[in-house]
Amino acid sequence: MHPTPITEHDHVDGPSDAKVTLIEYGDYECPFCVRAYPVLEQVRQEFRGRVRFVYRHVPKSQADGFSKQAAQAAEFAGSLGKFWEMHAQLFEHSGAHDLEHLVGYAAAVGLDPGACRAALEEHRFASRVNELAVASIRSGIVGTPTLFINGARFEDRIELERLRPAVERALSA
Repeated sequence: MHPTPITEHDHVDGPSDAKVTLIEYGDYECPFCVRAYPVLEQVRQEFRGRVRFVYRHVPKSQADGFSKQAAQAAEFAGSLGKFWEMHAQLFEHSGAHDLEHLVGYAAAVGLDPGACRAALEEHRFASRVNELAVASIRSGIVGTPTLFINGARFEDRIELERLRPAVERALSA
């Protein structure tokens, strides 16, 4: 199992020429992703400028909650240059991803709440979220969170004392 190549459609934070790329396949309603978020965020901050971070959606079916709607809200924000701000809102407020909350998060990150509401009600980003989910499954990603460091799957628990050394090893390799 290997991640697909990074494209201009990916959500990327960090330099394109970074020695290390960390790709996360995640879901805003996955309890394991919610627990991993603070660790990944701390690593993202600690290695800012030296590591490129990529986030890819693998939302559960709508029957399981608001996973796809949350991913669509992130895509809406990303289309306006605010992906990472919305990403933080979605993980920091897990379990509150109904339409009203998502519109509120859009406002909190400086986006037009009415435009967010319209985009979500009209499902403007649904096809993009579905494309990402299908591409992830085709890549062999079935569970979340799934992490890759420089294309190699990170097989350990996502804890700071385990992830930080793995990133440091990749930087010094």
